[in-house]
Amino acid sequence: MADSAPLHIRMHADDNVAIVANDGGLPAGTTFPSGLKLIEKVPQAHKVALVDIAEGAPVIRYGVVIGRALKALPAGSWVHERLLAMPEARSLEGLPISTVRPAPQEPLSGYTFEGYRNPDGSVGTRNILAITQTVQCVAGVTDFAVQRIKSELLPKYPNVDDVVALAHTYGCGVAIDAPDAIVPIRTLRNISLNPNFGGEVMVVSLGCEKLQPERLLPPGSIPLVDERNVADVGENATSQLDVVCLQDEAHVGFMSMIDSVMRQAEEHLERLNSRRRETVPASELVVGVQCGGSDAFSGVTANPAVGFCTDLLVRAGATVMFSEVTEVRDGIDQLTARAATPEVAQAMIREMAWYDAYLQRGQVDRSANTTPGNKKGGLSNIVEKAMGSIIKSGSVPISGVVPPGEKARAKGLLYAATPASDFICGTLQVAAGMNLHVFTTGRGTPYGLAEVPVIKVATRSDLARRWHDLMDINAGRIADGEASIEDVGWEMFRLMLDVASGRKKTWAEQWKLHNSLVLFNPAPVT
Repeated sequence: MADSAPLHIRMHADDNVAIVANDGGLPAGTTFPSGLKLIEKVPQAHKVALVDIAEGAPVIRYGVVIGRALKALPAGSWVHERLLAMPEARSLEGLPISTVRPAPQEPLSGYTFEGYRNPDGSVGTRNILAITQTVQCVAGVTDFAVQRIKSELLPKYPNVDDVVALAHTYGCGVAIDAPDAIVPIRTLRNISLNPNFGGEVMVVSLGCEKLQPERLLPPGSIPLVDERNVADVGENATSQLDVVCLQDEAHVGFMSMIDSVMRQAEEHLERLNSRRRETVPASELVVGVQCGGSDAFSGVTANPAVGFCTDLLVRAGATVMFSEVTEVRDGIDQLTARAATPEVAQAMIREMAWYDAYLQRGQVDRSANTTPGNKKGGLSNIVEKAMGSIIKSGSVPISGVVPPGEKARAKGLLYAATPASDFICGTLQVAAGMNLHVFTTGRGTPYGLAEVPVIKVATRSDLARRWHDLMDINAGRIADGEASIEDVGWEMFRLMLDVASGRKKTWAEQWKLHNSLVLFNPAPVT
C-alpha cells in the first residue's frame, strides 16, 4: 500500500479523526482525494484530524469520545496520545439493561468437525496428556519427566498429540485461605479438566505444599470416567486422584521420581491412544477470542472479522468467549445493553466493579493497560483501545458471564471476566473450557499455547508479509480493499473447523510456540 493513493479510514459518520492506512505513513503535504492536506507527517495507523478541533473539544472515533484536545488541532494534524485528555470511566450506575434486541439470525446448520468426544459430554480438538502440578517446586522434575515421556513413550502412542506439563508459579508461599485465593485454585482445577485432555487427570505433588492435591481436586471434581478411577461403588462412588508425590518415602533418588511419573503417565497414554476422532456438530466448539499487541487497525480489520465469525459460531450453536476487563470497561454500556437478561447485565456490572476495586487497591486505574507498542500502533488510550476490542464480540446477545477461573456452563456468546494480560487471559479461557483459540495482533506476537490450538490473525498486510510463517490469517486485506470483513470472517470460520479437526495445524503448533500458563492470583503472597 506504500505506493498507492493516500488513504485514511473513518469508522463512524460522527468521527472527527481517521487513521492513515498507507504502509509507512504519509508525509506532510500529502493531499487526500477529499482535499484534506496533512500539515505534518502522520505514521501508519495514527489519527489525522479531519476538521479543526478546538482546545477542550471532544475527539471522536468509533462514534464515541476518546478524549478531549489539550490544544487546538487544525485539520490535517497528527492526533496522538500526548494531545488528548482521557475521559473518566463510565459510571456503573444507570446503565442500559437488556435494551438492545437484535433480530434473531437464522441458525447455521450442517457444519461439523472431527473431534474427541469425552465421557462428560465435552469435545476436544486435540488428544493431549496433561500433567497437573500442585506447586512450582516440582516444575523442574516434571519437565525432565515430560521430555523423557516425549522421546521414549509418546512414539508408541501415535493417536496422542502431545504431553504437556501444566506448570505455574502458585501452590505455596501464598495466603491459601484468603478469600481471593479461590481464583487461582479453581483456575488450575478447571484447566486440568479442559476438554483437550480427555478426562485423564494426573497430578505431580511435592508433599509439603499448601495447595494439597485433595484441595486442588477434591472428591467429586473429576468426572467418573469408568471403573479405572472409581474409589467406591454405588451412591458413594467418587473419583480416585492419580498423584505422584515426590516426598513419598518410596522414592530413593531422582530417577525413582522420574520412573514413577513415567509409569503413571503410560497408563494414561494407553487410554488416550485408544480414542478416535468422530464427526461432531460445530456447536461443540468452545472458542476463546483475544487480542494482543493491538494497534489502531485491530478495530478496523481483524477484530471486526472475528466479530463476524463470532456471530457465525453462535448461529451454529457454538460457545464464544470474549474477555479482558480493562479492554471492555469503557464500553460497559454497550455490553449491558446487549445482555440477554437483566441477570446477565448485573453479573457483568459485578465483575467490572470487582475489577475497579482491584485496580484501586494497586493505586492504578484502567489507563495502566495501554502499552508503548499500542501507542506506537496508533492507539491513544484505553478508551480507543476498548472500542476496537469490543468488536470481537460481534452483534449477538450476551448470554452469560464466566467469573475468573470458573468453567463456562452456557452456550452462545459469553463474557469471561479476565485481566487483559495475554498470558493470564489465555490461561483463564483454557480453564473456562475453550478448545480453540483465536488471537489477533497488529504489532505482532509469537504467542501460542500448548494446551489449545491458537489461530493468529494479523491486522495489517505488512505484518502478515513479514511474519508469513507466524500469522494464520491476514485480515489486513480488508484495509487494502482486497477482501471484506465478511470474506475474512468466513475464512476464519472454515479454518477453525479444519484446525479443530486436526486437518490443519496453526503456525504456533508447527513451531511449538508455547507460552507459560500464568495464574491470576489477586490474594496476598506470604
